[in-house]
Amino acid sequence: MKALVAILGLDSHWRGAVAVVRTLRELGAEVLYLGNQFPEEIAESALQEAADLICLSTLSGGHRDLLPEVFQALGARGVRVPVLVGGTIPPQEVPALRALGVADVFGPGRPLDELALWVGRDGGGRDRTLRSEP
Repeated sequence: MKALVAILGLDSHWRGAVAVVRTLRELGAEVLYLGNQFPEEIAESALQEAADLICLSTLSGGHRDLLPEVFQALGARGVRVPVLVGGTIPPQEVPALRALGVADVFGPGRPLDELALWVGRDGGGRDRTLRSEP
């Protein structure tokens, strides 16, 4: 499985994204950490790298404006892969993100073991070589 991890927009919080990178690598995934990126760059990287999974981190509220742009850019390129979002996202906004197409939301305090379980269970990647247990 190839996963792409990015921090959405100009958000300066990086710890969550780095923790996700480490977790995915420990599971055996090939991980491309892009750092801060905007929607068009994320979509283009996902296309060029044939990513199986996209993980986006956001803490500054950029998800409201930038996530719809991410999905629009992915759709324009025909990229259909699960998109996970992490960061401080108010619970009342989660249903709207799911309606947008976000596969799951990993907020603060959600154990990384749940990410491992999600990837093992629902990663949907072309290469199912990841362990299913955390």
